[in-house]
Amino acid sequence: MTRLPAGESSDGPANNPAATSPAGDDDVLLTARQRRRAERVARRQAKDEAYELRMQRKKVKDGTTWRGHHIVDSRGLAEAFPEPETPELPTSTVRRRITHAVVLVLLLSLVVAGLVLVGMIQRGELDLKIGSGRPSPTPFACPTETLDYPANTAVAVNVYNGGSVEGMAGKVGEELKKRGYQVQKIDNHDLALLAPTVVISGPSGHAAAFNLQRNFPNSEYVEDDREDATVDVVLTSQFGSLVAAPEVNQSAGVLSCPRLSPAPSDPPSGAPSGPPIEPSGKP
Repeated sequence: MTRLPAGESSDGPANNPAATSPAGDDDVLLTARQRRRAERVARRQAKDEAYELRMQRKKVKDGTTWRGHHIVDSRGLAEAFPEPETPELPTSTVRRRITHAVVLVLLLSLVVAGLVLVGMIQRGELDLKIGSGRPSPTPFACPTETLDYPANTAVAVNVYNGGSVEGMAGKVGEELKKRGYQVQKIDNHDLALLAPTVVISGPSGHAAAFNLQRNFPNSEYVEDDREDATVDVVLTSQFGSLVAAPEVNQSAGVLSCPRLSPAPSDPPSGAPSGPPIEPSGKP
């Protein structure tokens, strides 16, 4: 019996597949090194393809990409976030909103009107009076009857100092006493008038006021509602002196009562509302 060499079978080369495999089947049985090389080649090809794709996008320049990133425009936002459908509001809600709007407009109108009124009051264009206020006195017309000159002894007079010269009313009162007048009161009383002398009386004292006007030059007559025949003489800062006794015109005439500016507020006598405002010093 013949012994075969090691590595050979009794069947021969035809029965051993390893002995019959060709040496060029490397594409079937790859080594580990070849597999790694193939993977590196595949990765390089993928990078090249991505680079080519980016270059093509840059060349297109359609505004939808920037540096390889997709730009979302208004259409894309609308597609991504669709607007919700507006629900129909109930009638009560609509009425409530209209009421709130009307109230707001009214409040704004009141605020604007208040600011306008405050501005007018500050500028003096509007005189705001709170409460009923004091009733306006009834204006008296200037008497037009012709009056005779009465005797000085029949005239009762009150003399008031309405100027800034101390002792003026006292000096005038003493002079009137010398002329025979019934001087009853000498005091201070402040009246903002333009006339040098103001002669005041009621309807019963027209003749007595006419007498005194002839003794005081450029005097002006004012009538009040007193019932007696007394006469008040108010001497202002413009008063100079009496008419000399021998030169007093004693003929008949009328009272002189041009409009005073401003008109006297409270006469010195005849139901005065309060005590007279006394300037410092003697009357």
